[in-house]
Amino acid sequence: MNDKTKYEIMKNRELLKGYHAADVTAEETDQQQKLPSIPCLQTSIATDTIKLPTDYEHLPIKGTILDLIKNRESRRSYQDHPLSLLELSFLLWSTQGVRHFAGHKNPVTFRNVPSAGSRHTFETYLFINQVEGLKKAIYHYLPEHHELELWDERDDFDKELTDALCGQRFASSAPVLFVWASLPYRMEWRYGLKAAKYLLIDAGHVCQNLYLACESIGCATCALGAYDQDRLDDLLGFAPGPSFDRHYTCTIYAAPVGRQLPT
Repeated sequence: MNDKTKYEIMKNRELLKGYHAADVTAEETDQQQKLPSIPCLQTSIATDTIKLPTDYEHLPIKGTILDLIKNRESRRSYQDHPLSLLELSFLLWSTQGVRHFAGHKNPVTFRNVPSAGSRHTFETYLFINQVEGLKKAIYHYLPEHHELELWDERDDFDKELTDALCGQRFASSAPVLFVWASLPYRMEWRYGLKAAKYLLIDAGHVCQNLYLACESIGCATCALGAYDQDRLDDLLGFAPGPSFDRHYTCTIYAAPVGRQLPT
């Protein structure tokens, strides 16, 4: 192992600890300097939105929490059958649903997953192939009012998405692919140089809720960390990085969802 590689490994290990040598001399965070943050929710770009159903009592929720934890696993094969809009709604609510707001000058959201300082840096994007009532396209979740907006009308993303997912066709062809993108500044505003560690921890909270929610309704998922950063960001229209723009956005994590195959 050469010295350059060793140095990069050591930097990554310091990130795991949330420690940076620069912390000792780092300036105050933007919050400490009483600077405004960016909004805790992204503004819709669409004129029309799709209201998601919330009558979850009609879903056949199965098993106890003990069953769900015990049976949860990564599954890469799915039925060739569309998800219902109610099922998709439940999965979105379970992973990023907003319970309530707090604060006035720099409001934050309290959601169904924990986040360091309630910063919740993630936005959810969906590559939809088969969902009842929705055309094949790319969508963005609007958690404040539990709605979807059409992010990109294109329905020919199959090859580009497969390439962006490093050839993982099972994921690009699934009924739905969840992609979580982060606006890092939401976290950096409060935590400065420690933000990256907290942001990545938060990603695990989100995806674990997806696993448990899928298991409860007979769906399946598989967390994906292997993807081509530039290609996936480009598919969603994010500017290439790195950038210090406060609204800089990049993809962090992905997970396909489909119905479980019969056992």
